[in-house]
Amino acid sequence: MNVVDSSGWLEYFANGENADFFAPAIEDTKRLIVPVICIYDVFKRILQQSGLSEAQAHISDMHEGEIIDLDVSLAMSAAKLSDELKLPMADSLILAVAHVRDATLWTQDEHFKKLENVKFIAKKQKA
Repeated sequence: MNVVDSSGWLEYFANGENADFFAPAIEDTKRLIVPVICIYDVFKRILQQSGLSEAQAHISDMHEGEIIDLDVSLAMSAAKLSDELKLPMADSLILAVAHVRDATLWTQDEHFKKLENVKFIAKKQKA
């Protein structure tokens, strides 16, 4: 199973330099898990940058995977991870979903790169 963090989704939708890295996880929809917090992050960013219709279209694509809602157990697991690893709330929720579902986390966020079951690629810096 695969979880792609918000930065991976945004990279893929923007056809950025790392889009090909995230494509296998995103396009394997039978093994794709989508934390609801990723929908929030991605929708908000695309809404701000490109408008409502484009944001809705991309969120529709995200629904091809299995959406995981936030519940009490997940919130508590995320809080523990946040405290232990000093992660922001959204990142700890995404990581908690990956842990609970025994999934690989695909990311370009530096603070995940040394964790187990993480596929990491460094974000390309704009020249």
